[in-house]
Amino acid sequence: MQSGSRDTIVALSSGRLPAGIAVIRVSGPRSRFALETISGLVSVVGYARLRTLRGADGQVLDKGLVLFFEGPKSFTGEDSAEIHVHGGKAVVAAFLSELTALEGIRLADPGEYTLRAFLNGKIDLVQAEALSDLICSETEAQRRSAIYNASGTQSALYHEWRRQLTHVWAMVEAEMDFSDEADVFSTDESGSLEDIRQLSEAIRAHIAGYRRAEIIRDGYDVVIIGAPNVGKSSLLNALARRDAAIVSDEPGTTRDLVEVSLNLNGYKVKITDTAGLREGVGTVESIGIERAKAKARQADLVLQLVDGLSERPGPNHFPDVECVTVGSKSDLLPEYRDDGLLLVSSLTGSGVDELLSLLAERAAAAIGSATDVLPSQLRHVELLNATLSSLHDAAQPGNPKEIKAEYLRHAANSLGRISGSVDVEDLLDVIFSRFCIGK
Repeated sequence: MQSGSRDTIVALSSGRLPAGIAVIRVSGPRSRFALETISGLVSVVGYARLRTLRGADGQVLDKGLVLFFEGPKSFTGEDSAEIHVHGGKAVVAAFLSELTALEGIRLADPGEYTLRAFLNGKIDLVQAEALSDLICSETEAQRRSAIYNASGTQSALYHEWRRQLTHVWAMVEAEMDFSDEADVFSTDESGSLEDIRQLSEAIRAHIAGYRRAEIIRDGYDVVIIGAPNVGKSSLLNALARRDAAIVSDEPGTTRDLVEVSLNLNGYKVKITDTAGLREGVGTVESIGIERAKAKARQADLVLQLVDGLSERPGPNHFPDVECVTVGSKSDLLPEYRDDGLLLVSSLTGSGVDELLSLLAERAAAAIGSATDVLPSQLRHVELLNATLSSLHDAAQPGNPKEIKAEYLRHAANSLGRISGSVDVEDLLDVIFSRFCIGK
């Protein structure tokens, strides 16, 4: 990422071209100059104006809307401008060429607008990551979670924990520095230990919610297992409503994992077809079977598919994973079976909608309440665990106050790094490079 925040940056901030409208964003100290140069209009803050836009040679580039936002009342906290033009590739290329030809204006790097918003105090790192998640959101659950975190709710929780921790730390420091002063409050050792214990419990419970955040972001993981030719690939195709997997009467056709992602009632659900489980097979097929077993052990839900014509629900081969047994080929059954087995027919579609509803319900239950504050990134979990470790060390009996205060300082710094309050220069490239250019 380029340095030099005094540069003015420009980029296409709207979607893929061609499009009906393209939004070109400019941010930095020469934004007003750039806008006035191509529009011939003295910028008026807060108003959109329809203008004929021209290049340096006076030729018309396009006709569009121009807007100017005066810093710090803008997304980046700097003077910013937007140019709304027709979304043709040649149109946008012409504008970018004209603008970058002006002195002090260059193309933006990925995520540079959001980085400037962070550096100018408009958002913190947690909110920046939430904006990235919002842009990448594909389901309603992902959108809700990202909006919730971008609003500052998650950051507020971490700031409150850091405030509590800093208070305990300050009391320990005060007793060390002013122990000979009668008017300085003497810390209660048992009280500070209780504060540390309560804070540790709250952080530990929060960390436990990370799996729910993973499911929101990456999807509820469902794996179909069963014997060869029981109909696993056909079921996957029926659930996906397309030919995602090869279907054949020959046993062992599926040897690798085949995954599809579905949006079920606003939740992302990943369904994986696997190799048929059987003994006495060749080397290649046995590798596929081992991959199937490994995938099932990591799943949120296993669909154990059995032949509804002959098989009955057997034991769960993956006891550590939630399992639902499904009977296939229900269209060939001579009569209705009333043994509690969920029956489906990939040929007629019977039972498929019921199975999809069940998967949506399981995904919703795994995610829980949409208003719970969850650690949305692995980075947060790592720093929270570092905080817990420092709190654990600080609470050890017999610690001198100097050692206790040092551990509390480390804990406070770990919490501060989550939102970007302290020492995050090494994180900036990693976080903001994930953004698209223009955001």
